[in-house]
Amino acid sequence: MTTITRNLLVDHFRKTKQDRATDSIDAGTSPDEDSLTLADQLEDGGLRPDDVQKKRQVAEMVHQGLQKLSPELREALILRDLQDMDYREIATALKVPEGTVKSRINRGRAELARLLSRTYKQVI
Repeated sequence: MTTITRNLLVDHFRKTKQDRATDSIDAGTSPDEDSLTLADQLEDGGLRPDDVQKKRQVAEMVHQGLQKLSPELREALILRDLQDMDYREIATALKVPEGTVKSRINRGRAELARLLSRTYKQVI
């Protein structure tokens, strides 16, 4: 469950990162150009609409789960799993010992997995 959650978080971050990049590029385009973002234009046509919808629902559940975590756990998880920072960099950024960072990430992943499994059972 933790691996699935991490992969979903990474996918979500990568998608929103691309959206942010295309938003800044789109800001300089002329008004008559297509209003779709690059991510929308390049979206894989091989996915069925119901698969796309499921991915959106999962991404939304992960986002909601992250919001329910304490700020300390959420911050450590985002820095590690979404921004791919190493433990030392996170410890420096948060001004806490490296062991505390590892503990927060572990507790955050476990709590997020628990929240997501509970949410997933309610959706089914």
